[in-house]
This record gives sequence, C-alpha cells and structure tokens, in this order.
Amino acid sequence: MPSLLPRQLLSINVATPSPITIEGRQIMTAIGKRAVSTLADPQRVVVRPLGLEGDDQADTSVHGGLSKAVYAYPHEHYTFWQTVRAQAQAQAWGEALPHGMLGENLTLTGLLESDAHVGDVLQFPDCALAISEPRRPCYKFQAIMGFKQAVKMMAQSGYCGFYLTVRQPGTIAAGESYDVIPGAREVSIAELFKARMHRGV
Repeated sequence: MPSLLPRQLLSINVATPSPITIEGRQIMTAIGKRAVSTLADPQRVVVRPLGLEGDDQADTSVHGGLSKAVYAYPHEHYTFWQTVRAQAQAQAWGEALPHGMLGENLTLTGLLESDAHVGDVLQFPDCALAISEPRRPCYKFQAIMGFKQAVKMMAQSGYCGFYLTVRQPGTIAAGESYDVIPGAREVSIAELFKARMHRGV
C-alpha cells in the first residue's frame, strides 16, 4: 500500500566508525547516525558516488560501495519501532526515536518498501539516487536498538528500508521533495526482502 504522506526528505544523517561493545566485544560500527541536515536547519550535504560527505562504513563487505552508497528509511515506520522497543524494555511508552536511529542516511516520507522497486530513481533537485536493494538486519542493528528481538521484528514486519546507488552526484538538503521515476518495476523492495530473508542470504 502506498504511503499517504508527501514525498519529502526529513533529515540527512551521517556517522564515521566508532567502537561499541556488543556481548563483551568491542566492535567498530557507523550505525549510530546523527542528523546534520534537518527541517529546522537544512544544511546542504554533498552526494558523491560512494555516499554522503561525512559518512563512512566500518564493514564495507556488507555496507557501502557503489550499489549501497546511501541508505534510506521510511519515517512512517518510526512509530512501530518506538512501540515495540518500549514494550521490549517494559516501558509504557518509549521516547521518540531520533532520526538516524535505524542507521539510515536519509529519513524520508512518501515511499514504502512495497511501492519502492529496484531501479526506480529518486529525483531530488540536485541529485538522483536509484533504488538498489533492501537492507538486511544484523547484530549491530539489534545492539543499537537495545532489545534482542529487533532483527526478528524487522524480518517479520518487512520494514527494512532500501539502499540507493548514486546516479547523479550533487547536493541534497532536508526539506526537499523528490519525485520517483519508475524503472522496470519487476521486483519491489518488499518482495526482494521477503525472498532474501526466506533464503537466509
């Protein structure tokens, strides 16, 4: 079902690798994104073929590269994660999650996994990003969310977000709207995610 919200970029989030402790081991990760461009402060961020200025990846075997240069996540799912996280932590209602909490570079509205197809292009005023593949949840995501069922919940809900490849470098800023230019529309992110999780790859 398509999102009922306008197609808008709410924030741009970046991070460089830093250590976190997971089950007693120190792991380098850049999953802890922070907003550098928001609706209140719409700073322009440079978009290059390998990603956003100020952003990096700790493990380029699973993140980054030309096909996974930028990661986008629908803000429509934030209420779901706030709710299940609060329940898992035995809270009546959790605090609002900050943008970037899901590890995404772009927190946006107006495009859900079921209506996002591989090859579709998100056309912003000064850059173009093509949808490439779904995100696969990992133990780092579970650690940053703070509850053991996080990976399972992403797998069951299908709320995975999607990676983007940079078709046209340029700049981007929070508050901008975007158009979706359809590609071949042979497979949606939701369908591909479900197939990959079923195969365990």
